Amino acid sequence: MIIVLGSFRLPLESFEAALPMMEQVIAATRAEDGCILYAYSRDTVDAGLVRVAEKWRDRAALDAHFQTDHMKVWAQERARLGLSERDIRVFESDEGVAV
Repeated sequence: MIIVLGSFRLPLESFEAALPMMEQVIAATRAEDGCILYAYSRDTVDAGLVRVAEKWRDRAALDAHFQTDHMKVWAQERARLGLSERDIRVFESDEGVAV
């Protein structure tokens, strides 16, 4: 299993314009083969910070995700919106244990 965790920053003045684009990329990604979880969440203390959480069946599914049309469009849109401080990390994991 592949876990992806990270964050990025959006200027506050761009945040509302970014919401429909983020919703589209989330919906399209969740429909991809091998996607188990794909979520963005706005930090409750730092309003310009977006947290990213993803879970993929395997590395091949994640690699295919980066080649999709919706991710290519999102890459262009996020640059236009002023996305910065993007820090995304990929981890290999087992299923974990419930706590």
